[in-house]
Amino acid sequence: MIEVKNIHKSFGDAHILKGISTTFEKGKTNLIIGQSGSGKTVFLKCLLGLFNFEKGSISYEGKDFNELSTDARADLRAEMGMVFQGSALFDSMTILENVMFPLRMFTRQSKSEMKDRADFVLNRVNLSDAHNKMPSEASGGMQKRVAIARAIVNKPKYLFCDEPNSGLDPKTAMVIDNLIQEITNEFDITTVINTHDMNSVMEIGEKILFLKDGLKEWEGSKENIFKTDNEAVTNFVYSSELFKKVRKMYIEGDQ
Repeated sequence: MIEVKNIHKSFGDAHILKGISTTFEKGKTNLIIGQSGSGKTVFLKCLLGLFNFEKGSISYEGKDFNELSTDARADLRAEMGMVFQGSALFDSMTILENVMFPLRMFTRQSKSEMKDRADFVLNRVNLSDAHNKMPSEASGGMQKRVAIARAIVNKPKYLFCDEPNSGLDPKTAMVIDNLIQEITNEFDITTVINTHDMNSVMEIGEKILFLKDGLKEWEGSKENIFKTDNEAVTNFVYSSELFKKVRKMYIEGDQ
């Protein structure tokens, strides 16, 4: 579990995060949503330890990041997996080599041990026959699955995903959503997803944090979001007529 208490982050005179407190639960898909400029990306980078913050604390399984030694911080970062918005695969490496890269960086495993582990996670994301392909030979959906395999190859306790469905068609996006949720539950990972995709919210939003102007405006589950009367949330989530109809059907069916 990740526990966030009263986080403040500024850049010069710009106060970006204004006292956010929340928890991200182990074994669940925790989603961060909000309009552009709401502070989502800055918040995610604080969680990753990429940005220092002026006030507050972030604890991982009870360990306060700010109180850790340099070596302990490095150990914690080794327990984090990251799926980047653009997949961020190395073009000069095969898919197998891309997935093995974190093992080369953070472990002392033998080459055969690294290959066995990479084989396992590639099989887990249904890419058992893609080992020798180059990223340029893979579709967008395949590249995202490779990115997920690479993110979990080192058995992370924490998985962070930045817009994992960006650039994907709706069907492929759903496959990626389901894969992330399955892996989260299967390996009991604390997963945090930064997303604009309302389909993801409705499909896998076990915990949803809605940010507005650097503040926690609302939090709850995908079931709760249908029932909320928070105007900022409803304006954001139900901006399309389709989701307005879905919400109306859900409310009427619950009565």
